[in-house]
Amino acid sequence: MTNIRTTAVPADIPPELDRWNWGAFLLNWIWGLGNDTFIALLTLVPGLGFIMMIVLGLRGSRWAWRNGRWDSVEHFRRVQRLWAIWGVVVWLGCAVLGAAFFGGIFSLLKNSEAYQLGATRLQASTEAAKALGTPITTGVPNGSIKISGDTGEATLNFSASGPKASGRVSLTAEKKAGVWSLKSLRLEVDGRDGVIDLLGDSRVELDHPRRRLAASFENRGRLGAYVEGERQI
Repeated sequence: MTNIRTTAVPADIPPELDRWNWGAFLLNWIWGLGNDTFIALLTLVPGLGFIMMIVLGLRGSRWAWRNGRWDSVEHFRRVQRLWAIWGVVVWLGCAVLGAAFFGGIFSLLKNSEAYQLGATRLQASTEAAKALGTPITTGVPNGSIKISGDTGEATLNFSASGPKASGRVSLTAEKKAGVWSLKSLRLEVDGRDGVIDLLGDSRVELDHPRRRLAASFENRGRLGAYVEGERQI
């Protein structure tokens, strides 16, 4: 049987075809199966994937020319151009689907009752207004929400900013009997130590050892004064 490729075209790839192959780079192992270049399957090996994609982009045209059956130079160009086009289509499609997926997640989080409760409490907080200024705007939340029937729990955080400063809000919430309620809601202002407890409108300092020691001495002093007062009575 006569080999069509070897009789129609030379074995060595023409210089004008020995260039970067986008189809081999973008579709890698799929391109390899379609072009009888099975070394492309190495892209499936963990740790070698991206390196092998680069190698396929550099050497793919040479391997495809050697392993395939081509009627002419134009035939080779036409086929490899189609591979490149499909590679771009697949990658763009994946990018669009990924953006839609993450956009849907962020939309669900932002429209969730847990986030709405936190944002409303933040904007109504006098402490938050003092720290950030008004009006207060909030960013897109991230985190997780788990719902099982009429119960659920949420852990979210999102940015908050006002005319004076900006910061980050973290919250936890739970759902019982179909009703959401906040368990914690805290604001960390950029450039400042400590957090603001938005549920109690009280400031909670960061847990530094020196502050704990000072608070301990202060509490002991108050206790001693109280005991001494009781004795006098």
